Amino acid sequence: MQPLIVSLGDRSYPIHIGPGLLDEAQLYARYVVSRSVVVVTNAAVAPLYLERVQRALVQAGARGVVPVLIEDGERSKSWATLDRVIDALLAARCGRDAVIVALGGGVVGDLAGFAAAVYQRGIDFIQLPTTLLAQVDSSVGGKTAINHARGKNMVGAFHQPLAVIADVATLDSLPDRELRAGIAEVIKHGCILDLQFVGWLEANMAKLLARDRAALGHAVRRSCELKVQVVAADERESGLRAILNFGHTFGHAIEAGVGYGEWLHGEAVATGMVMAAELSVRAGSLRREEADRVRALVAAAGLPVRGPALPAERYLELMQVDKKASGGRIRYIVLEGLGRAALRGDLDPDMVRQSIAAAAQ
Repeated sequence: MQPLIVSLGDRSYPIHIGPGLLDEAQLYARYVVSRSVVVVTNAAVAPLYLERVQRALVQAGARGVVPVLIEDGERSKSWATLDRVIDALLAARCGRDAVIVALGGGVVGDLAGFAAAVYQRGIDFIQLPTTLLAQVDSSVGGKTAINHARGKNMVGAFHQPLAVIADVATLDSLPDRELRAGIAEVIKHGCILDLQFVGWLEANMAKLLARDRAALGHAVRRSCELKVQVVAADERESGLRAILNFGHTFGHAIEAGVGYGEWLHGEAVATGMVMAAELSVRAGSLRREEADRVRALVAAAGLPVRGPALPAERYLELMQVDKKASGGRIRYIVLEGLGRAALRGDLDPDMVRQSIAAAAQ
């Protein structure tokens, strides 16, 4: 299958999607010949795929391949783990011609990408996403980051990869909970950009949950197609790209409020989308029956439609540090009908409190 291209001038890159791609040495060759490679992965992914990727990289002509294992989970997006990766690069005497390969889910991709962005003022990296969430969202677009105690992804950089290689066969080994978390981001893309895709998801949710290879392949490719359009138009989130954060303002508050790792990112985003749909109804931009479709689709994916028992004021406090906030006001992504979204900074806090209450425990 032909790769998708993220069109960003001299920073353009391909997204390869299909089964068995981790072993395809020719996909790596143009990026790693005669270069040192550091593979950042975690203890859950390494036993499954690290040896295969190392072998393919050597076959592709890499000068040397050094693995760096980090702990699994959101808590690894930290200064301490970043320092471990940087230390490994220095210990391996990696220069500015080195390449980092991010083998894993969104946490690995965000952390490894940020390490690539800051090591010696920036080196190349390749995304090898192994979770549905990473394949449909976090590996595409060049956002890299670690978390801060006061907010998710507060320390980071825009740093585009050389390529994204999404082997959909890796989804066969994904735990059910992780698969559902990835479906949340698939639902998001439909809600904000493609009404027809929403209908497809409603009709095919059972196939996605059953890991039907064709259905998953279509979901990954369509999600990437939609995101690529937005990223190409607004690489650094100065306007349009903000809509990709539908559900994330509430979702990030949930993650920070209960402690990173307690809720998976996709689970928090799922509930955040329900809250954002409720807010859209109260803002007058979404019909009640459309918000009910969002809630039903989230529920059909086996994702939570109710948030943790945090006071509404705690949600508002946590959302104040959202990256979309401007002039001291929280800005929200609302739906203007299914398949269309907009950024709003004029919404009454009481309206937000009511929306949280409508989807809280």
